[in-house]
Amino acid sequence: MFVYSLYNQRVSPEQYLRIGELSRRTGVSVELLRAWEKRYGLLEPARSQGGFRLYSDDDAERVLAMRSHLGNGLAAAEAARRALAPEPAGHAPAGGVEQGKDDLAEALATFAEARAHASFDRMLASLTLDTVLADVVLPYLHELGESWARGETTVAQEHFASNLLRGRLLGLARGWGAGVGPHALLACPPGELHDLGLLVFGLALRSRGWRITYLGQDTPLSTIAEQARALGPDHVVLALSSPERLDEAVDELAALAAVSPVSLGGAGATPQLAEQAGVSQLAGDPVTEADRLTATRGAR
Repeated sequence: MFVYSLYNQRVSPEQYLRIGELSRRTGVSVELLRAWEKRYGLLEPARSQGGFRLYSDDDAERVLAMRSHLGNGLAAAEAARRALAPEPAGHAPAGGVEQGKDDLAEALATFAEARAHASFDRMLASLTLDTVLADVVLPYLHELGESWARGETTVAQEHFASNLLRGRLLGLARGWGAGVGPHALLACPPGELHDLGLLVFGLALRSRGWRITYLGQDTPLSTIAEQARALGPDHVVLALSSPERLDEAVDELAALAAVSPVSLGGAGATPQLAEQAGVSQLAGDPVTEADRLTATRGAR
């Protein structure tokens, strides 16, 4: 049996989705899907012989793109425009990355909150999320840490910059637990307060189709294990700045690995610690490791 599209093309019905299945696949409510179809023309449904709207994989891709753009802070109309007419991968104005990073760094160094937010907004509007994370946020955080270690950045400047960026990253993370992709449980072990790299990693995973449960800073291993047993994530990732955070908890870490696959990331994730606990090490930058873990899981 075949159905006919609006353009009278014969297509197999199994190529199409009813709106309820489209909702389940994309994590967007039926009501919102209908609103996006009506307001922005985001969806192009075919009609069954019985008059039901039927949606294609292309419709699902546009919905997921719309969600991604909204998550990047774009207004709904602009998010829909980009979903309908995607820009080439890696598109960015000449000099946009370096100029954006320099503007952001200067604003943060001078406590210019409104200017820092405006700079971040401009980059989200003109660059891909991966570019903002990999080419702006991560290099800036590295330079900030080096500058602080040399005594060129004050404690106040470091705290201001870190807190503003943490707030922006958490804003981008809103709704990252929804969807049907692989599930990652992210946390920092006891005593670990440096979570910006882990936030970047989670956002990079999310843009690759993962669902994220984020426990954040200074989380007891017993709590992480409890949630791993309750949620059954596909992967648990712990971020630490020093191996001393887990030196005396190797047995607990090994027990956690018996519940779910575990990886360690950050400067404190040494090969020795990972080997002792029987877990894997994420040795690269967060965006690169998100790619690697996704390739392993086949999430994309």
